[in-house]
Amino acid sequence: MGDLWKQWLTNLGWTQSLLLGTLDILLVLALTYMILVIISERRTLWMVRGFIILMLASAVSSRLQLQLLNFVLEKLVIGCAVAMAVALQSEFRRFLEQLGRGEFKQLFRSSNLTIPKSDSVIDEIVDAVKELSKNRIGALLILETTSPIDERDFSVPGVKLNAEVSKELIQTIFQPKTLLHDGATLIRGSRIVASGIILPLSGRTASRQLGTRHRAAMGITERVENCICVVVSEETGSISLAERGNLNRPLTITKLKESLETQFSTNVDREAVAPGLLSLVRQIRGKALFLVSRLLRLPSTASRDKK
Repeated sequence: MGDLWKQWLTNLGWTQSLLLGTLDILLVLALTYMILVIISERRTLWMVRGFIILMLASAVSSRLQLQLLNFVLEKLVIGCAVAMAVALQSEFRRFLEQLGRGEFKQLFRSSNLTIPKSDSVIDEIVDAVKELSKNRIGALLILETTSPIDERDFSVPGVKLNAEVSKELIQTIFQPKTLLHDGATLIRGSRIVASGIILPLSGRTASRQLGTRHRAAMGITERVENCICVVVSEETGSISLAERGNLNRPLTITKLKESLETQFSTNVDREAVAPGLLSLVRQIRGKALFLVSRLLRLPSTASRDKK
């Protein structure tokens, strides 16, 4: 009787250890999925992937008791974590804000924004910028690339329009005699969402040739990484493209069109990254439940269906 009791306790302890290990793996996968959903940019995902590989290598070296290798890998993991925290400030900021507001569903929800991937929308934007540049009319366009921008990132949200993108409307908005020409115009998908938006200015030291529009474009792309800005200079008519706080100028109309087509064509593949991990989590969860049911000698789903 005593041997059976000891064996039962041993089996119970082993089962508990397996359950805790499975829970640990699922929680890590859930955290990884949240990070991938929030980042959702392919070039940044490669950096996250490299960081995860370093963490796994550190864990394996610790299990194998390779002390020197584990020491080096642990220092690399810490250094990479600090570097990523600096490089991905906006992503971590959005993650902590959603966590603090209790928006847990948003953490697991991938972005399904319809982006302007049709040639007609890009052509309308490019044609409008061409005419504005030719006539030396200042303009600032914000183009969302993935998820919608939070209005709290703007100094002043502006006036709601919700109109179809057209070169005539864009040119009309930025005419000097209109009330909305001084602010920025937000384009989401194939719609003009709002105009007259006041943006936070960049704190970087910029060239004296750059005006308020250029500093505003740099400021919003520093603060929010899921957008790019097209700027037309009122003084020279030159065209600039701001992304991640960096200003690419001057651009020709051909180069601008190529940049927009490249930007929005690569975004189409981003949404499939995180859902793939979700299916992997579901497969692991199903196999884990199957193993637990076998260990506890519970009837599996297949056997219940046969009955």
